[in-house]
Amino acid sequence: MMNALIEVRDLSKTFTLHQQNGVVLNVLRGVEFSVKGGECLVLHGQSGAGKSTLLRTLYGNYLPAGGSIRVRHAGEWLELVGAEPRDILQVRQQTLGYVSQFLRVIPRVACLDVVMEPALARGWSKANAQSRAEHLLTRLNIPQRLWQLAPGTFSGGEQQRVNIARGFMVDWPVMLLDEPTASLDDSNRQVVLELMNEAKAAGAALIGIFHDRAAREAVADRHFDMTPAPVAQEEYAHAR
Repeated sequence: MMNALIEVRDLSKTFTLHQQNGVVLNVLRGVEFSVKGGECLVLHGQSGAGKSTLLRTLYGNYLPAGGSIRVRHAGEWLELVGAEPRDILQVRQQTLGYVSQFLRVIPRVACLDVVMEPALARGWSKANAQSRAEHLLTRLNIPQRLWQLAPGTFSGGEQQRVNIARGFMVDWPVMLLDEPTASLDDSNRQVVLELMNEAKAAGAALIGIFHDRAAREAVADRHFDMTPAPVAQEEYAHAR
């Protein structure tokens, strides 16, 4: 696909239920799409359709059972399925951003340092990283008095906004977004949608999950319909 930044071909993912006599669930089967720069693909489907599993598989948290995931990395196509761990780490540092539903941080690390980390990992100066982090935290309505505190003490909504600030700290060619507007009030949800549209305008390819219909409509260029694989449903019913 012309100008595509990520291409997925015949992707499959299975889980084995060892406590249920080794039954195998085919959670993803034959998944195919590509996403161009400046475009947002929204994953659509009921709970259990495998949307979050797909994002985690694209990011390399789950090993696929088969298929291909290619991203444009450092000007070249890189196949992520079967890639060396060092290549995966480089892709995660430079090319592939991931905003999950939950903030995972080291205890006692200050909020500002959590947000700055992706920029420092790319070699930004501390002054530039801090300026960008402070700008994002201000936009996302995190009070300055919290910036030097560990986010583990924050409310769920505050933690999510810190997570979003970290996710948008640097420009990512490809961004994976798992419910980025969940647990946010209207004003903060609007800020997140603005950040996403700014990323699209800068040429990023976005793949996201949104249960909020208004958020979906605000950012979606295309929808990818996901329905649970019939065999997986039958096997799961049998396993139960």
